[in-house]
Amino acid sequence: MKPFLLLATRAEDLAADGEHEAFLRYGGLEPEQLHRVRLERDPLPPVDLDDYSGVLVGGGPFNSSDPEETKGPVQRRVEAELAGLLDEIVARDFPFLGACYGVGTLGAHQGAVIDATYAEPVGPVTIELTPDAADEPLLAGMPQSFAAYVGHKEAVRKLPDHAVLLASSAGCPVQMFRVKQNLYATQFHPELDGPGIDQRIAVYREYGYFPPEEAELVRERCLAVEVTEPLRVLRAFVERYAR
Repeated sequence: MKPFLLLATRAEDLAADGEHEAFLRYGGLEPEQLHRVRLERDPLPPVDLDDYSGVLVGGGPFNSSDPEETKGPVQRRVEAELAGLLDEIVARDFPFLGACYGVGTLGAHQGAVIDATYAEPVGPVTIELTPDAADEPLLAGMPQSFAAYVGHKEAVRKLPDHAVLLASSAGCPVQMFRVKQNLYATQFHPELDGPGIDQRIAVYREYGYFPPEEAELVRERCLAVEVTEPLRVLRAFVERYAR
């Protein structure tokens, strides 16, 4: 099969490698089936979408809604490269799944309003599927509500009219949406399990997602909830589009 392309932006090696391993594990992929590009480190090389089964975008430190004057050169480059690639991805309705930062990239590209209104602290939340999710292939067999891990400083406040809302939570109305037939974004993490969130809490303790002195409380709150259902979304994406 053709590999999937993972576009990553985490600068911390431990978190970056943990994310990569999670996409492999829960996507059911072998290492040669997932081509990773670390955009925070290297410019995006030329991408021929015909070489891939689909494109995945992981989480990261950048906020699409940051004032332009506060963005550093790396963030500006990454945003420009992703926007250019999304031009082709959207035009072709090419399989795309953006996790967390993927909401900001696909959402911003499609005209969503993104700001800090619905930011969520690191922790488990209850995701509720919308009526439009009933016939959604990536959500087939999923329960109406399920636990997922989140942690983000921005979110979609208003979707464009042509996007389909698939999932929400009490604190964040847009947890998953689709554009056209094959372009998806989730605010929750479809690659993250208990050990994964534990690792990220340690890595990002000083990054403003929670008071550093509360790291152990955050960890306990996360690990007290079993999170399994979101991982099925990632596997469903891979199984649907592998070719």
